[in-house]
Amino acid sequence: MSLPDGTPAPRAFLFADPAAHSLSPQMHRAAFAHAGQPGTYEARRVPPADLAAAIAGLRAPGVLGANLSLPHKEAALPLLDSLSGAARAVGAVNTVVHRDGRLHGDNTDSPGLRDALSDAGYIWEQGAGVIVLGAGGAARAAVHALIRAQQNVTVVNRTLERAQAIAADWHDPDADVQVTALPAHAAPWESAALVVNASSAGLNDPDQTPLDAAFLTRLPAGTLVYDMVYKPAETRLMREARAAGLSAHNGLGMLAHQARLAFHAWTGADVPVRVFLDALTRAGAPAAAQGQDT
Repeated sequence: MSLPDGTPAPRAFLFADPAAHSLSPQMHRAAFAHAGQPGTYEARRVPPADLAAAIAGLRAPGVLGANLSLPHKEAALPLLDSLSGAARAVGAVNTVVHRDGRLHGDNTDSPGLRDALSDAGYIWEQGAGVIVLGAGGAARAAVHALIRAQQNVTVVNRTLERAQAIAADWHDPDADVQVTALPAHAAPWESAALVVNASSAGLNDPDQTPLDAAFLTRLPAGTLVYDMVYKPAETRLMREARAAGLSAHNGLGMLAHQARLAFHAWTGADVPVRVFLDALTRAGAPAAAQGQDT
């Protein structure tokens, strides 16, 4: 598909601080090429003080929208014209879509995690027990995805009050599944089908872990440990999970799936996730999954 002479290609962006490390440009450029559509994608460092101006700039003609990363996912909420149900429930936006001068905020982290877990072999049995580690924005996205998939979720965090705040937001005594908050020693490890690390532990230090290895030994043999961290490729949590005989996957699949969903929202093109994963591989990213079953 070509544009008339002199017509600039549609543009999309990543706004983050910092932004130079991002692999999103490689993924989206590959997606434009696969879809046969003209378009550019640029990662821009946007300090918090400049976010409002950057968001306003997305209303310009020819702009498709933007991805938002730290520290902007929550701060952008009041700057947008509308929000998806996922963005409202999670309380964060990672994808802004421009349509005719109006900006719509969405959260593709939540469905991106769901799709990545399916790729990792997780079986979605109603009422299964899941333990989420962490109580920040990533944990909220994880809880949203899991509760919508009818999983019983226990949020574990070093500061229990923060985990309890998440559980309170999803408290529904009449629902078939529940979100609870417990300290690690009281969590139902023996019945968990899935553990999701949604904390930042291991992100900058591969020897850091959000969980004592003793808890991993209490998990059933078929439990999947999914670490949202994808760089480094192998965290201490993943190593210790495999040592306990469990399957462990990193977060690269989630990164690719959330990008695929954002690209579809901007362009209407349904590009296979493999295009995004292959682009990450070419960019030197680690494998999308690590575990005894790969």
